[in-house]
Amino acid sequence: MFQIQDDCTYLMPVHFGGGRFDPDRVVSQRTTTIAMSYETDKNLLEQYIPEGFELISPEIQVIYSKFTEIDWMQGGSYTLVVWENKTAPILGGREQTGIPKIYADIEDPHILKPRYLTNASYEGSTFLNLEFEAEEEITGAGLEEIRSRFSSVNTIGWRYIPKVGAPGAELSQFVLYPQGMKVERAVAGKGNLKWTTLSPMQNPVQYYIVNSLAALPVEKIGQSVMFEGQTFLHAMGARVIE
Repeated sequence: MFQIQDDCTYLMPVHFGGGRFDPDRVVSQRTTTIAMSYETDKNLLEQYIPEGFELISPEIQVIYSKFTEIDWMQGGSYTLVVWENKTAPILGGREQTGIPKIYADIEDPHILKPRYLTNASYEGSTFLNLEFEAEEEITGAGLEEIRSRFSSVNTIGWRYIPKVGAPGAELSQFVLYPQGMKVERAVAGKGNLKWTTLSPMQNPVQYYIVNSLAALPVEKIGQSVMFEGQTFLHAMGARVIE
């Protein structure tokens, strides 16, 4: 008969086995990332910040990342939502560390230098367009500042499992998920984005998420950067925030 081992960690379906829990294990992957941020209405944004936390800045970060050379996929910013186009990282991120990952079709960048275009859609309905126009390579002190900023990124996820057959939560806890990036190259440029609202017919399980983000005004787009490097994930080093 199948038995759970005390020194292993599991994802559903549990009965096929898990892996030994190693708190020091770090997984890595190559990444090409386009990041932009914009200021929005503080009062509107606070609607999505859980009780007990404080909104430091009325700013939203939108980040597109393409990961390659992933070494694990073999079988303290608060994260509002993460769209991904692979099942494995969605399941692991949701169940283990509470990162609110959901599925979307995400295009590889369309490149006509210096312009980079991509979009996210669900079953043919596009809800986010991103555009980046590269301007100049970041070097010297500017590059070192970016390396320092992204070397350690504490992401907060809300791990929420609903009760079966009743309202409320079986499990509700906030998780600190340490990760970071070794930035090798960075390019500054102009960023632009467009949210498109969706109807329940176009996206029955996500439309309210998309429409909530689309309702937050884009008041001022800050610095936009494209960078390349290696991302490190400390999934086993995650901890519950008491």
